[in-house]
Amino acid sequence: MKKSLGARTLVFPTPVWVVGTYDKEGKPNVMAAAWGGICCSRPPCVAVSLRKATYSYGNIVERKSFTISVPSEAHAREADYIGIASGRNADKFAATGLTPVRGAFVDAPYVGEFPLVLECRLLHAIELGLHTQFVGEILDVKAEESVLGEGGLPDIEKVRPILFEPEVNTYHGVGRLVGSAYSIGKDIRS
Repeated sequence: MKKSLGARTLVFPTPVWVVGTYDKEGKPNVMAAAWGGICCSRPPCVAVSLRKATYSYGNIVERKSFTISVPSEAHAREADYIGIASGRNADKFAATGLTPVRGAFVDAPYVGEFPLVLECRLLHAIELGLHTQFVGEILDVKAEESVLGEGGLPDIEKVRPILFEPEVNTYHGVGRLVGSAYSIGKDIRS
């Protein structure tokens, strides 16, 4: 029997993403976000939800662009700091020793050390309540060659992204392979 837990921000998995922006003076900034995911195939889009109180919120509205850098397990400590410090009064790149890299397609920086990056142009800002969902068209995906697998695409076991457990506030790595999508359920068809 299932126990009701009430209306909560509780679903698995949630990503640990680092959202990159420039402020009005052109200073690179990053913040950690977990409320996000792919939201459209054509055009390829990603959605990330931020509170208006964040420094990055105003930067996205001003610059109409952002990046998503996906940290690996090796950078969990830095990603956590990025999520607890504010760009209003901290230079997160200097504090963590990470490198801001200017996006080639958008007016936003990404984290040079993180293995997977999306460059996004802002398409929509949707007010949801406490959060605003920013929908960005993915103009480019960059991946370190060391994390590429078959077919030249990123391999999740090489990227080793961090997952966030909402409400409990813990980080986790990715588990074992379960099967191939669009394949393991074929035998159920009648």
